[in-house]
Amino acid sequence: MKAFVGAAALLAGAFVSQSALAQTEVKVMRVEPGDAEQAFYERVVKKYEAAHPDVNVTFEYLANEAYKTKLPTLLQSSARPDIFYSWGGQGLVEQVEAGFLKDISGMVGEGVLDRFPKAALDAYSVDGKLYGLPLYATEVVFWVNKQLTEKAGVDDTQIKTWDDLIAAVKTLKDAGVTPIVAGGQDKWPLHFYWSYLALREGGPDAVTAAMSGEGDGFGGEAFVEAGKDFQELTKLEPFQPGFMGTTYETASGMFADGKGAFHLMGDWDYLPMRGRSQSGEGLPDSQLAIMSFPVIQDPVSSGGEGATLGGINGWAVTADASDQAVDFLTFLLNEDHQREIAKEGIFIPIVKGADEALENRFFQRVAKDIAGSSYHQIFLDQYLGASVGATVNDISADLAQDATTPEEAAERVQEAWDFR
Repeated sequence: MKAFVGAAALLAGAFVSQSALAQTEVKVMRVEPGDAEQAFYERVVKKYEAAHPDVNVTFEYLANEAYKTKLPTLLQSSARPDIFYSWGGQGLVEQVEAGFLKDISGMVGEGVLDRFPKAALDAYSVDGKLYGLPLYATEVVFWVNKQLTEKAGVDDTQIKTWDDLIAAVKTLKDAGVTPIVAGGQDKWPLHFYWSYLALREGGPDAVTAAMSGEGDGFGGEAFVEAGKDFQELTKLEPFQPGFMGTTYETASGMFADGKGAFHLMGDWDYLPMRGRSQSGEGLPDSQLAIMSFPVIQDPVSSGGEGATLGGINGWAVTADASDQAVDFLTFLLNEDHQREIAKEGIFIPIVKGADEALENRFFQRVAKDIAGSSYHQIFLDQYLGASVGATVNDISADLAQDATTPEEAAERVQEAWDFR
């Protein structure tokens, strides 16, 4: 009898072991979000695994710069994730051309695709094939510390033009207030200035026209003027001392600690900047405001005043991903989950109708901005691909330090585009 029980136990153990081995692993990698978003993903994973006991889903989070550094290597290895966070754009195109991504066009039903705006799906499509799904839209805005602007006698609601911003910076400096906090070490926060100014100077078609080789491309007048505008600002020394040694995460926390009047950053920073502050609470909503990027009074071309800069961020699926990985992705992005994330004020979901659950007044404003924009430009350091994007970041940092001229900066971007 004991022998029988022992044999049964061994068989049971073997069965459990085989069942464990039979589990499908779904690995998801994302730039590290705030605690609330991580908690949301944990809830979704628990629900999915409860309904699919043969699937094990794991999330890995990396800081922004570490993510950008590690991802290209991972995609070329057997350790690549099944699903990874993506900014779309030329970077996605290059990943498709390299064979890193999976065509999921026939794996996602029309009912799922109908949840998303066409423009958002286009951001994750190449040559009519779908390689991922969008998660949310973002807008880069000036976050405003109302207490500091009021102390200096600056009315942020009256800053409409670039000249208005220049005047506000001078007033803030005269009042002993740091005008702008910036994370220059990571460079990409500085590229927001050059990119936005290029949009304002050149209009909504400036970037696509340069990409297609029209005129002088990225060496054209609009991009040169963008550099001149940016240096008009940086020559006033508007940023905190040592801004080029400050990371995005540190700058985010500094703004939330009241160390500067403005911070040019995406709406996504609303919750993370609080967690990065020394207090862990950051500025109260009553002390916060957001301001659209100013317009240029006499631009090179018209039409750029209504454009917004930001992202259509989402998820890309790697070439070896399982059917279960795609199924989990569609589960993650269902309307119920996106309404949940909108209600909690974590970000502005892209799924149709989910934005109706937004209760956060800042996100409501951003959703209205994006919906009403004449053109929504994806971040240039992503839209133009890895190599050209890195050059855009480099020249933005150099312009901020007066280490290059606007003409040289524009030509460097054009050269990078030519030799990409």
